[in-house]
Amino acid sequence: MKDTFKHKGLRQQLVTVLKDKGITDVNVLKAIGNVPRHLFMDSGFLDYAYKDMAFPIAADQTISQPYTVAFQTELLQVKKEDKVLEIGTGSGYQTAILCELGARVYSIERQQELFKKTSLFLPKIGYRAKKLIFGDGYKGLVEEAPFDSIIVTAGAPFVPKPLLGQLKVGGRLVIPVGEHTQIMTLFIRKDNKEFEQEEFGEFRFVPLLENKN
Repeated sequence: MKDTFKHKGLRQQLVTVLKDKGITDVNVLKAIGNVPRHLFMDSGFLDYAYKDMAFPIAADQTISQPYTVAFQTELLQVKKEDKVLEIGTGSGYQTAILCELGARVYSIERQQELFKKTSLFLPKIGYRAKKLIFGDGYKGLVEEAPFDSIIVTAGAPFVPKPLLGQLKVGGRLVIPVGEHTQIMTLFIRKDNKEFEQEEFGEFRFVPLLENKN
């Protein structure tokens, strides 16, 4: 559980790579530079921790590519104290980035193995979400709605209506939509019924599955 000068140096190199790929949000880059990604991976894979690539974790899931994490986070436009719903806690890396930005994070994970592991792990390294929930991300978290923004970290074949309904007016939903490859899609809630939609090209995610197991 160490974070050495070497790790910090490797993170700064990763930040440079992300800048070169077009990430411009200073706060997002700073968060990537601060969160020790190597702690979210098995110790045997430390060499891969600061490469810009996705990597397998428990329960047939992956820790997302840093560029994807930065890209989605940049689209959210997170401000301090924003109430953010994350669908797919996974390793907790994206959760930690949101906490680093000062968001109040509510995160849902449907894989029990990952939920248990991440619930114990995040507080150990100093990242405390407002709530970590074992449940079905398709339903969102109606009892805590509305949210300033919602981020979905798995590929959704369609946009779950409850998530749109749980956004504040002016709120942002960032979700990869599609079956095999996904189109990164941003929805901004304009009023009770109207949403603005924008697409940002292809990404690959593990599927967002309904119902918990």
